[in-house]
Amino acid sequence: MSYYKDVRPIFQQHCNGCHQPAKPMGGYVMTSHADLLKAGERGKAGVVAGKPAGSYLIEQVKVHENGKAEMPRGRDPLNVIQIKTLTDWVAQGAIDDTPASAKAVVVDAANPPKYVAPPVVTSLAFSPDGKTLAVTGYHEVLLYHTEDYSLRARLIGISERVQAVAYSADGKKLAAVGGAPGRFGEVQIWNPETEKLLVSSPVSFDTLYGVSWSPDGKAVGFGCADNTARAIDALSGKQILQMGTHSDWVLGTAFAQDGLHLVSVGRDMSMKLTEVATQRFVDNVTSITPGALKGGLMAVDRRPMKEKKLQQVPADTPGAKPNAYDELVIAGSDGKPHLYKMHREKKREIGDDSNKIRDYEPMPGRISAAAFNPDGSRFAAVSSLDGKGEVRVYVTDSGAKVICEKVTGPVYAVAWHPEGKLIASAGFDGTVWLHDPATGKLVNSFVVLPKVVGKSGAQ
Repeated sequence: MSYYKDVRPIFQQHCNGCHQPAKPMGGYVMTSHADLLKAGERGKAGVVAGKPAGSYLIEQVKVHENGKAEMPRGRDPLNVIQIKTLTDWVAQGAIDDTPASAKAVVVDAANPPKYVAPPVVTSLAFSPDGKTLAVTGYHEVLLYHTEDYSLRARLIGISERVQAVAYSADGKKLAAVGGAPGRFGEVQIWNPETEKLLVSSPVSFDTLYGVSWSPDGKAVGFGCADNTARAIDALSGKQILQMGTHSDWVLGTAFAQDGLHLVSVGRDMSMKLTEVATQRFVDNVTSITPGALKGGLMAVDRRPMKEKKLQQVPADTPGAKPNAYDELVIAGSDGKPHLYKMHREKKREIGDDSNKIRDYEPMPGRISAAAFNPDGSRFAAVSSLDGKGEVRVYVTDSGAKVICEKVTGPVYAVAWHPEGKLIASAGFDGTVWLHDPATGKLVNSFVVLPKVVGKSGAQ
């Protein structure tokens, strides 16, 4: 029985979320072979080579007569084959057969990532109080004070790639999604104040993208490279939604203002609508006519509405309960932002695109991110082409634009300060630019290159 091929994948999917350096439940870590042989808080060795009966790990995963097991806690037990795999591996000596080429350097809070060059930044998020800017790095999320953009904290997890970050509406939690390509995806939920990992939920066997919070902070949505859009409960990490009608990677998600629906966009050139409570696919928000969109979609954001109103019920669904009216900006490979209604208001016609409100002047290259300002009157979008990048601010209703100055490379991420008077953007060269959205003038900039380990006050 192979540790690397058979045992390690079981731990990745079912155990590492609660037994990793950032969250060592019971004092036991399972992210390395050496840690498996150690004892946790109860003083019992997790794995005793050659002795399944003396291994606390095997004791914990065994299924009792009532169909339950001690571990994984709060989740379905491992199946018979998985338990036999672990038992046989321990009985055969619990050998570590990890290839030398696959043995990675341990990365955790005690051994933080060391950068020889700034990381590619794929996502940014201001805290709701505007005091902190979260930036994606390698194996970590970096938190910067917005007063002087000094590094406040490094939230280091097991995901090599952190693709997207988002704060909950109350600012008490920070969600991050990513993973290790071809190995696992992960949702992390942190307490940004205490720097503690609250939830680590393994999902699928590839990287995750496009994280979003439900307005009430109870659910986290995201996209997967297995062509699904999913959501988890923000407290338990349990999956509450899986929608599989996309035909390519899902790269962005956004909840409706009432949290009842989730929209998702992907490389299949579509935006899809899913009912959260039932996990039911409702509709293609964009047209399914070939050529209606010229490329895959990578970005989506829901517009904050000045006035709350209800959708007009289409004529072909009389008596249907109207939904809250929402609008969304989407963008992607064709470089053109589009504004759409979330819910259909006209009778369905095959191949129509009746949810579209308007298009905007295209940007050079592909758009990787788009975000509305706090009142929905404007949105920012960022693009890249041939080693260059651009940051634009559009007036939502008129389409008027402002192009931001002194952007030195491809741009993949953008975020608005909650006061609406500043936008942050970043991308390939690890520089974070801070622009005045009204004029496009560069206000400040800094390079993401942490040098010293630390909790609060790291530099």
